[in-house]
Amino acid sequence: MRALCWYGSEDVRVETVPDPEIINPRDAIVRVTSTAICGSDLHLYDGYIPTMQKGDILGHEFMGEVVAVGKDVKNLRIGDRVVVPFTIACGNCYYCKNKLWSLCDNSNPNAWMAEAAYGSSPSGLFGYSHMLGGYAGGQAEYVRVPFADVGPLKVSSDLPDEQVLFLTDIFPTGYQAAENCNIQPGQVIAIWGCGPVGQFAIRSAFMLGADRVIAIDRIPERLRMAESSGAETIDYSEGYVLERLKELTGGRGPDACIDAVGMEAHGMGALGVYDKVKQSVRLETDRPIALREAIMACRKGGIISIPGVYGGIIDKMPIGVAFGKGLSFHMGQTHMHRYLKPLHELISKGEIDPSFVITHRLKLADAPAAYRTFRDKQDGCIKVVLTP
Repeated sequence: MRALCWYGSEDVRVETVPDPEIINPRDAIVRVTSTAICGSDLHLYDGYIPTMQKGDILGHEFMGEVVAVGKDVKNLRIGDRVVVPFTIACGNCYYCKNKLWSLCDNSNPNAWMAEAAYGSSPSGLFGYSHMLGGYAGGQAEYVRVPFADVGPLKVSSDLPDEQVLFLTDIFPTGYQAAENCNIQPGQVIAIWGCGPVGQFAIRSAFMLGADRVIAIDRIPERLRMAESSGAETIDYSEGYVLERLKELTGGRGPDACIDAVGMEAHGMGALGVYDKVKQSVRLETDRPIALREAIMACRKGGIISIPGVYGGIIDKMPIGVAFGKGLSFHMGQTHMHRYLKPLHELISKGEIDPSFVITHRLKLADAPAAYRTFRDKQDGCIKVVLTP
């Protein structure tokens, strides 16, 4: 089969690789009909996630048709159309039974690597380093899905791929980010980053009852998309983000702040240069510019929600500000299995059409160029969908 393989920083190639096979009775094989490039994939593309190996197959946002099932998979049949959550969960451990799916104890066969780096291991992920399981990803013609009796969701035949594909990651991720804000009527939510997750966080915040959403970015097409969803916007390249947020909230600050950027945030001024230099020489692993601003901006007693991926050590954090304000933090990979059915129902009812975020539709063969276009924010690119 053909698949997109990682060979190093800024080096991804579409190559012919062996077809996946059933190796566990709880496996399924899915023929991929649609897959996408996620902002988190760019951390791999830019070389910031360790334990990648040459030839690893990328991609964690994918859906398709079941073409084979292991003997213990009773909920799926050949021919079923499914979306596959990017987090892999066993369904049986303490965390799965408590609906903390992305913290599954059994789905990462390389848990020792994550434990060495972070003290404990989250769940395994598709196409996202050997530290997180070494699973082949879904930017391919076929993919092996472990624990297929727990993860994949059968989707309505009358909904096109583009409406349900983002159930695999970015729609639930944006929704959980907003849900973590514990939104109450009349509240104002500020969101750093108007990429795909940020766009879904905007719409989810409104669905969950936010009175106003203020979105912060510098890319004109992303800001326009945020405005089309009803958000007020701030272009951070013009400076004075904190001052503008105070003006827009009567001096109090947003009730909750969402960092939908993560480890490769761009910043202006001396602090932006500081982070870029320190990350480039690995004196810090992440650029926490958006997170710092969110902490400084949030009102007293507010909430910081972090769906943006962080990978290691950050510097110059205003922890005293967070303590003094009594802020609460909610973060981590999305507990995908919580959201698949309810969000699928919202799509089926026509309450949201997730395809609004797509700007580029390409073939899998175009993936290497598409990664560059997406990373460099060229050609108005916000979200790329690939077909094998």
